[in-house]
Amino acid sequence: MSTASAGQPAATQTERVPLSLNQEFVCLFDFGSEDGPFGPHYHIVEAWRVTGQVDAAAMQRALRDVVERHEALRTVIVRDGDDKYQQIYSASTPELSVRDLPAEPGKSREQQAEELIRELENGTIDAEHPPFIKAVLARFDDNDSVLALITHHIATDGWAVRVIIRDLVNRYAAQKGFDVPELPKAPQYREFATWSLESPDAQPASARDYWAKTLEGARISAIPTDFARSAGVPQTTGAYRFSIPADVVSAAAKLATSSRSTMPIVLLAAYQIVVARKLGSTDVIVATFTPGRGGRLFQDTVGSFFNFVPLRTDLAGAATFRRVLERTRRTCLDAYSHDIPSLHIFGMAPELMGPAMADNGSAAVFQVFPDPVMLGDDAVAGLKLVEISREPRGQERTSAMPDGVLWTLSTAPSGDMIGAITFKRNTFGDVTIGAMAEDFKEVLSQVVASPDAPIQLG
Repeated sequence: MSTASAGQPAATQTERVPLSLNQEFVCLFDFGSEDGPFGPHYHIVEAWRVTGQVDAAAMQRALRDVVERHEALRTVIVRDGDDKYQQIYSASTPELSVRDLPAEPGKSREQQAEELIRELENGTIDAEHPPFIKAVLARFDDNDSVLALITHHIATDGWAVRVIIRDLVNRYAAQKGFDVPELPKAPQYREFATWSLESPDAQPASARDYWAKTLEGARISAIPTDFARSAGVPQTTGAYRFSIPADVVSAAAKLATSSRSTMPIVLLAAYQIVVARKLGSTDVIVATFTPGRGGRLFQDTVGSFFNFVPLRTDLAGAATFRRVLERTRRTCLDAYSHDIPSLHIFGMAPELMGPAMADNGSAAVFQVFPDPVMLGDDAVAGLKLVEISREPRGQERTSAMPDGVLWTLSTAPSGDMIGAITFKRNTFGDVTIGAMAEDFKEVLSQVVASPDAPIQLG
């Protein structure tokens, strides 16, 4: 195994760039712990299976190009009491580790790739010393390898990682001497921070009015925990993964099309039934994440943009899943069209998160990822990359999150869907999380097969 790394880069400027509202939101969860949002475990790990011979030196130069292109990968959030600001550093070359993955009896290459990803999720990345990206190139042979990117979540989100891999492939091809298309202009994250603080378009009065009315008297649908936070159970993050069969996924997709909806909305509607039954309430408020990128303004920018958005749906009197789906669709369309930073929403509904902040309650966030990234049917610079889909196996420890429960669903190349429930082990045990997953699978299977059959919500 070989490793290349960079030393401490120098700051490019002394000016104090204001934090975006999204960064201010993340700072709310900063308690100085290793598992917090500024700790070394708060990272995103994504991996791609690469067909073709990879030039490691060219790949590392391409990584440097990406760091040069995107300031967020070299921007430190300085936290000095109430004095918080961004400081942008000059570009330096990220670490690229190269290793061999020799054949192991009884293990497929897919299993070895999964083990590699799990290993990296148990690893760390420094949140204080940029660049906030590093890579591992693991080779099965000269023409088959895994490329994994590890980025700190203060600098990236799921969308940003997809921007990074697109740009990385482009710059790798350029480093290899290929004639490549010019990348789209990428506004810097500091521009987004200014926009989010100063532009009327970032916080329109109509959106404020919508959320004030929608969340009047609202309380988040918090899930009862197994352990009280005050019990002192270690705050590591675990993951429970499960699969949804392809025939159920196909039925859900057909229902989405016929109802003028989307797959994420169908899945959310089914999840809301699970929550309504668990809590015995038809006033369901489930959170999700939106891209938070100002429409198309910052779609090519790397940074952490996501907004935490509470979706409130009144399910009273919804006798069938089709009715639940109709109401969920309306809730989503209204909420997405009034997307504003989370801090504004909390300011208009200060008691919203009360149940989730209790000693024995936890908020749950539900999100559906886009299909895996397959970078074109044709090889680029002799390489073809396909995003690796995760195996449905639990994980004792994974990338950290500040608090709560996070559901993530994504489609696998096989047509199945892989679900991951990430949770804090100081609040939940595996049995409870596994039971919630099974409840969801059972409900989804039933309702997409018979959307007009009577359902029970209580």
